[in-house]
Amino acid sequence: MNRIELLAPAGDFESLQGAIANGANAIYLGTTAFSARAFAKNFNLEELDQAIQYAHLRNVRIFVTVNTLYQDDEMKDVLSLIDSLYELQIDALLIQDIGLLKLVHERYPDMELHTSTQMSVMSLEALRYFEDLGVKRVVLARENTIDEIKYICSHTDLEIEVFAHGALCVAYSGQCLMSSMIGRRSGNRGACAQPCRLPYSLEEDGKVIDTSYLMSTMDLCTSDHINEYIEAGVASLKIEGRMKRPEYVAAVTQVYSKAIKHYYENTPNYTKENFNDMKQMFNRHYTFGYPFHADKIVDETFSGNQGVFLGYVKGYDYRSKRVSIALKNDLTQGDSIVFTEIDKGRPVNKIYYKNKLINKAE
Repeated sequence: MNRIELLAPAGDFESLQGAIANGANAIYLGTTAFSARAFAKNFNLEELDQAIQYAHLRNVRIFVTVNTLYQDDEMKDVLSLIDSLYELQIDALLIQDIGLLKLVHERYPDMELHTSTQMSVMSLEALRYFEDLGVKRVVLARENTIDEIKYICSHTDLEIEVFAHGALCVAYSGQCLMSSMIGRRSGNRGACAQPCRLPYSLEEDGKVIDTSYLMSTMDLCTSDHINEYIEAGVASLKIEGRMKRPEYVAAVTQVYSKAIKHYYENTPNYTKENFNDMKQMFNRHYTFGYPFHADKIVDETFSGNQGVFLGYVKGYDYRSKRVSIALKNDLTQGDSIVFTEIDKGRPVNKIYYKNKLINKAE
């Protein structure tokens, strides 16, 4: 059995460096055109060439996404881009459109092709269809359960890739038209405005019964289920986040890299500190997601970064303007904290313990 691959995102060169330094075996990224993350920094061809050389020197593979839907009059530009990618010797190409997939396989039969999760592949029958088209790897839809993943892996020779961490879409396998209908920014063109992250009111019989973030999904986190993915036969674990900062990519990659190494080599697993670092970079509260039958996917309370739970307010001194907090996690001077009933965040300038100034409270 081959060791499972850890596939990390890179929206820019710094993210790529952070991912590789923290244990990624492969990187997926987009160019400045036809990428499902149009608002990431992405890579022009010169930058991509540098990224490929940097990664290959470190035995890390580079996958490029051409995973949007394109207009008929853009076909010439799409094929020109793929010609350039072939010459740069990328390791694989991720595609959403079946017609383009067939065309690229005919044009470059030796190019490794992966189906994007946007194809909504969920069944063994669908895999067999793509096997006939020359595909080497299928990225399954996020809605597959671990039992379905295991069954598919045991009945195909294709490599199976699954999302292990990051943002979830409220729509079925990302097939959403909400952004394009409301704001003329299509998710299938890489320009989703994420209207699902906004607050909405729910009405029944003309009466508002709820006003909250009704469609904002929690973030997927399966770092405690690495063994189940490996034993199911999954070839690659994918981290979502081409729009995220390099620090986020580095912190998340480190947690999953440590968990994978722990499984194979019985090395120390990731620590609470590693996990908290990951959460502080960005999280919308975590869920095991559909693979592990999570009973909650949507978090109605807030759609932004939730950070790490710090503790409870025990009192407030109006004279000194000091708040007393019973800590459940460490607090360091310079951290930003949120009082959930009051505001959206403020920096910690001073910490007192027994009326003495300190830099860190445990």
